[in-house]
Order: sequence, then C-alpha cells, then structure tokens
Amino acid sequence: MKITALTTQLVNLPLEKPIRTAIHDMRSVGCVCLTIHTDEGIVGEAYAFSLNALRLNVFDEMIKGLSHLVVGKDPHYSEGIWQSIWQEINPSGLKGVTVSALSTIDTALWDIVGKAAQQPLYKVFGACRDSVATYASGGLWLSASLDELVKEADELVAQGFVAMKLRIGKASLLQDVERVKRVREAIGPNIQLLCDANQAFTPKQAIRLGEQLQDYGVNWFEEPVASHDLKGHAQVRAALTLDVASGEGEYTRFGIEAMIDAGAADILMPDLQRIGGLTEMLRVAHLAGAHNLPISTHIFTEQSLSIAGSCSNCISVEHMPWYGRLFNESMVLEAGKLNMPQGHGLGFTFNQDLLKHYAM
Repeated sequence: MKITALTTQLVNLPLEKPIRTAIHDMRSVGCVCLTIHTDEGIVGEAYAFSLNALRLNVFDEMIKGLSHLVVGKDPHYSEGIWQSIWQEINPSGLKGVTVSALSTIDTALWDIVGKAAQQPLYKVFGACRDSVATYASGGLWLSASLDELVKEADELVAQGFVAMKLRIGKASLLQDVERVKRVREAIGPNIQLLCDANQAFTPKQAIRLGEQLQDYGVNWFEEPVASHDLKGHAQVRAALTLDVASGEGEYTRFGIEAMIDAGAADILMPDLQRIGGLTEMLRVAHLAGAHNLPISTHIFTEQSLSIAGSCSNCISVEHMPWYGRLFNESMVLEAGKLNMPQGHGLGFTFNQDLLKHYAM
C-alpha cells in the first residue's frame, strides 16, 4: 500500500452561543480536516483545530508543507514517517503549529492502519476495555449565570453523565465558591464535579480557593496556574489534598516528562493535537504509567477513545461535543461511560455534506 495524496478541507463550526473561560472568548471552532489517500482506496482522516478559526490557514499550510515526507510511503511505516517529520520541523521549532501538523498526519496514518487491518484501532493497539469513564465538558462555562449553571447541570445529569466540568476563574474567589456550591447542590453528592481554572490564578490564590473547593467534594482542580509554571503547579499540588490535573498545554513526551519531574500534577491531560498524534500519545501514556500516574485525555474525544481503550492508566476522556458534527458516526454514552467505536480504524468518518455546508 502506498500513500498517493494529502487533501484538506477547512470548516468553521459555529457554537450555539458565545462562551468564555478565564482566558478564552469563543464563538466557533475552525478545523482543518485532513484526508490521506492510498492506492488501495483506503483513506485516513484526522483534523486540527483553532478557536474562532484564527490562523487556520497556518495549520493548513504546515500540514500540506509536510506532504513530501508522506506521499509515496507505506502508511504502516507510521513511526518512520513520524521521525522524518520530527527531523524536518526541528529548525522551525518542536512546539506549536509544527507539532500540530505532525499530530494530524500521524493520527490519519493510524486510521489507515486500523482500516487495513479491518479492526477498531484500540484493538490494534492492544485493547484493555470496551468502554471508559467520561465527563461532560460542553457546558458550565464561566460566562454562564448561576441560574444557567443550575439548569445546565440538571440537563447534563438527565443526559446520563455522572461527571461534569465547571469553569472557574471569576474576579472574586467568593464568586467561584458560590458557583461550585450551587452546582454541587443541584447535582447532589454522587455526581463527580471537576473544576477547571484555565490558568486563572497565582499559586497562593489557587491554594486559597482549592482549600474551599475541597469542602464541596470537587474531584480535581485543573490548570490552577499558568501552564508553564510547573513550580507553581507543584506548590498547589503539595498544599492540597485535592488532585491537580494539568498537561493539555504540553508538547510531546518531553513536555509531559518535565511535568512529571516537577511533580506538577496528579493527573496528566495530554492533548492529541499538541502531544504529537497517536504515536506520541501512546508513548506519553506509557511514560505516565511508568511513574504510576493516570492520564485523562484532553478534547479530541472521538480519536482519543483509541488510547483510552488500550491504555489501562487512562482513567477518563473529556466529552467535548463541538466536533461531533464533523462525523457520520456518533459517540455512545451508556451508564456514564463512552463505548469504544467498533468501526475500523478510528471508527469515525467525515460527513462530507457537513464539511461542504461549513466550508471556509
């Protein structure tokens, strides 16, 4: 089998309404949808994204600019292609858009491998489970009022979620505590409540808030301080009994290794686009496992299920509904868990009518 071409389609998916975190104002998500074609008719699909479709063309150009390292190759040589791209992007930097392009190509290659084997990709990797815990991440934004938070929390419970994420990072710590209190009262004691600060605090502020979050049964405190402040992460982690989760901003195993060395998090959260694709995500999961640390994958829910189904230290995946429209298939939630897709490869294929409708 040989790769014959790489093609991309750019789309901009509007959100239902503008939403906000401590560091983001979001109206849409733009996606570069990549298809890798082969001479046997099997295609691999993956995507990179940009909030509000900002600088999406940069991602597109970087992906297409690496095609000479991919076309003509056997897609089963995913490791060899990964290494050749890694060497190629070195002068431009081993973080940022370069790694995002590598990640997207690598994920699409693995989609081909699974389809050629006529197996779901999590089984190709070596399955450990057929479903995995998840948490609702598509609501409870910082921009929501207290009444809106309560309503959204009730709706998420009704949809079958047994865990959900609340964004915090208001100007006053008292406001954040009140938001947590109201959501906890709405969902009761048996639903997991995760809090994401989106890097809003200094270490001292995060510790003061975290001490109060513990009183409301919060299950983890995500990105309490700036993502690059590994010492600050470690200070917060040492001061609280509450688990600290972080890592979505790290690139490749080297970024995750730095977090581990710093003692920065109890739960590592690799992001498929930043981490280096499925090839590197597997390395990161095994690296974390070697240090007895769990991972919980950041967004890219559909694609990350292949990791969750094959890495025993993956404790959950983030259920982000933004990208579901891209695909013909849907994720299946049962008893608070997501079932592994049973289609070949990643198990999700682009909906071409949708891509045309939202084309940029």
